[in-house]
Amino acid sequence: MNTASFLRRLAAHALAAAAVLSLIGCSGTRSGASSDADLALIHQVMAKVKAAYVEPVSDEQLTKDSLKGMLTGLDPHSDYMDESEYEEMLSDSHGEFTGIGAELTRDDSHPKILSPIDDTPSALAGIKPGDVILRINGEATESMSLKDAVDKLRGPAGTKVRITILRNGQKPFDVTLTRAVIRIASVKSHLEPGRIGYVRVTTFMEKTQSELVEALDRLKREAGGRLDGLVLDLRNDPGGLLDSAVSVAGDFLDGGTIVSIHGRSPGEDESFDARPNGDRLHGVPVVVLINSASASASEIVAGALQDRRRALVLGTRSFGKGSVQTIIPLDGHGALRLTTARYYTPSGRSIQGDGITPDQVVLPSKGEQVADTTVVHETDLRGALKNTGPQGTDKGAARSPTGQPQDADDIAIDPAVIGTSKDYQLAVAVTRLREMVARSTPAGRS
Repeated sequence: MNTASFLRRLAAHALAAAAVLSLIGCSGTRSGASSDADLALIHQVMAKVKAAYVEPVSDEQLTKDSLKGMLTGLDPHSDYMDESEYEEMLSDSHGEFTGIGAELTRDDSHPKILSPIDDTPSALAGIKPGDVILRINGEATESMSLKDAVDKLRGPAGTKVRITILRNGQKPFDVTLTRAVIRIASVKSHLEPGRIGYVRVTTFMEKTQSELVEALDRLKREAGGRLDGLVLDLRNDPGGLLDSAVSVAGDFLDGGTIVSIHGRSPGEDESFDARPNGDRLHGVPVVVLINSASASASEIVAGALQDRRRALVLGTRSFGKGSVQTIIPLDGHGALRLTTARYYTPSGRSIQGDGITPDQVVLPSKGEQVADTTVVHETDLRGALKNTGPQGTDKGAARSPTGQPQDADDIAIDPAVIGTSKDYQLAVAVTRLREMVARSTPAGRS
């Protein structure tokens, strides 16, 4: 490594520590003399970088890059957002942005598609989960930050962006997408034969719970006043807002715990409960569908309904993101997205890394599978937190309430199939609901 590169990287890490101590008032346990020495080193390195680096570099850029380097080095979900990124995040939570319509993550060196969003340019062009983005408009993405990749993919509606995709088993190929205003309908629904409702939650946003209530009311009307069963589809749902997940889970539960979060100290612990008599379906059988792209908020809902014996969970093991990110505004300097706690299901299970194991493993049919696609879980991400085990116990093998071990294979499903008549997993869910309804229906009832 050359001297200039070494100095820049050293300055990034050192300045990160100083900047965060200053911005959020973090206090350490080291002596004042040691802290003074660290700060002196930071100033010394910054001065050398500014004087000797091959191109001019501003304090602002050094600060931003160092904060990002420090936060993203902690785990895959912590980050520093400058003011424009923070405002963009707030806008996204309302469910509208301009771009190609895809949820992104990173492998060790490139942006990767976690899931295309339904009815967007990405989904319509056939972009698939696990696709690696090698280039954006000809620019290599190796070592490109996730934020930089997102910025390059977004742009005015109607403009085009060319991406080079690497898909397992194929040579790299180009796809040209036309950017559009992405208005996310977080809840989709339709009525299956036999008064069985189907509700799919695509992401958890501020309006998701109100959309769910509207969907349930509409399905009841279409079914003649009541539903006999409901499929809650959380496949390919990358998560979203914790409050939204708690509200949605609470619409199927009569009181009791939904999820608890536990930080470094007991004062940071919190439990979230359902409202008394909150079950809007009054005990109507529910089946929840999950897969490897069901993450975070969707795992909270699936885990709560599974632990509380309110729903049968079908599909394949979920993503395994069991950590809570807190947004900490920095008074006009953007915000931190900081991992501050782990969350636990009502029975005390930690989902981190392990995910939710379905009560019944159901794979997509061969015709629905995305060929040669690598399924990504939380444990595949660099720097992922380890599972510390059930709350209050030593680490143990996480299992579903049925005792099924977490060794189920997983295969990515073609997003275009989800919720359609060709959806084998949905067909199995509907069949299970009909069986449950038949067992619980008194003789003579129609």
